[in-house]
Amino acid sequence: MAAKASTTKATASKASTKLMRVFKSDTAKFADDWHNVCNRRVDSVLDVEADVAKIIADVRKGGDEKLIGFVKKFDGADLETLEVTPEEWENGCDQVDSADRAAIGKAAMRVREFHRKRIPSSWEMREEGGGYMGQRVRPLSRVGLYVPGGKAVYPSSVIMNAVPASVVEVPEIIMVTPPSKDGTLRPEVLMAARVAGVHRIFKMGGAHAVAALAYGTESVPRVDKITGPGSVWVATAKKQVFGQVGIDSEAGPTEVCIIADKSATPAWLAADLISQAEHDELAQAVLITHVKGLVTRVQEQLTRQIKTLDRSEIAKKSIKERGAIIQTKSLEESIKLSEEYASEHLVLAVEDPEKISKEIHNAGAIFMGHYTPVAVGDYMAGPNHVLPTGGTSRFFSPLSVDDFLKRTSFMKFEPPKLRELGADIVRLANVEGLSGHGASVELRLAKIRRARREREAARDLEI
Repeated sequence: MAAKASTTKATASKASTKLMRVFKSDTAKFADDWHNVCNRRVDSVLDVEADVAKIIADVRKGGDEKLIGFVKKFDGADLETLEVTPEEWENGCDQVDSADRAAIGKAAMRVREFHRKRIPSSWEMREEGGGYMGQRVRPLSRVGLYVPGGKAVYPSSVIMNAVPASVVEVPEIIMVTPPSKDGTLRPEVLMAARVAGVHRIFKMGGAHAVAALAYGTESVPRVDKITGPGSVWVATAKKQVFGQVGIDSEAGPTEVCIIADKSATPAWLAADLISQAEHDELAQAVLITHVKGLVTRVQEQLTRQIKTLDRSEIAKKSIKERGAIIQTKSLEESIKLSEEYASEHLVLAVEDPEKISKEIHNAGAIFMGHYTPVAVGDYMAGPNHVLPTGGTSRFFSPLSVDDFLKRTSFMKFEPPKLRELGADIVRLANVEGLSGHGASVELRLAKIRRARREREAARDLEI
């Protein structure tokens, strides 16, 4: 009887360590399981399209009055004015601990240096015969940066959004972020805004903040582009105002995919999975490995480490409901699956990460080796941590200086150049059935031909 009880206890203990789902690539139903893991976009989790559309319409029509009402209703702050005053900003910065101030400053400096490395420049070219063309690159006039508040404080998001805009000298950088219930902003956020180059800050979050940036109110100026991640309300609002303003992308919950081989440390793998899971219940953490022994040991570490985590309930819900360990047959298969997953963060916890990184096409950012956790990129490395999520790293890129620049093409043809290429232009216009296009060229070619005949006649007369 005692032996049976002991066995039952051991079985229960073993079961309790299985915090994360495990899928094996050699099972019959793996294709369906893997499809469900990859299909992690959460657009349908909360249907807010109609509510967001109404908020946007109300802010657009009602201006500051409606906006302040929404700040009170959704952000929980009863404010008379929305903009942070110079005195409030200065006082907030003064409250930041000196060590925290130094860390924030160092992070901003490193991000600034990274983004300065390659700023696109204007260019031009001239061709024989009078062809002159090129492209002028200029910063956007005014941009709006959305910095989340809600479940955590994100001075790093201030830096990652504002610094690239500052590097290319956007004339006006406006930041919006949800205030605390008492109407204040965290000093660290204000400090980050100061060192990152933000010009103005408004206390508001959610769809109403996006609407204010997109259409403007009496106190909030209209911007040309909105960047930065947020809740499903923010993502939906950005989607709905796109076209009136530019947006960076439709950001979803954060995610990490880890490829691990026998050289990986189970405790470190678990810590990396948890570091993304603690962001949000909808975050997704995925481990892909062909090393069977890692599966059990990582599960044990997850159970142990989550117990002492400050945000343990959030992380546990994310790990259990959205996370997954994928057991593959080989490292090559692990790489193949990671390409299909197209992760926001891809960690290569392997012996030769640089070699494997060259095989990766689909990832927002790649973290190579055992001493490069995602937190390195989140705060201090230099590359931007605003990354494509939900599989969109197949076609989207990290936030960069390019997001705050616009390009204007220009061209000029002198008569000899139009004479050289005009007939082909007319031919292509006729192929497309656009005779008006062709006529606009033919009229000019006719004048060029007349002028040429007149010059030839004058030369003959002179001879």
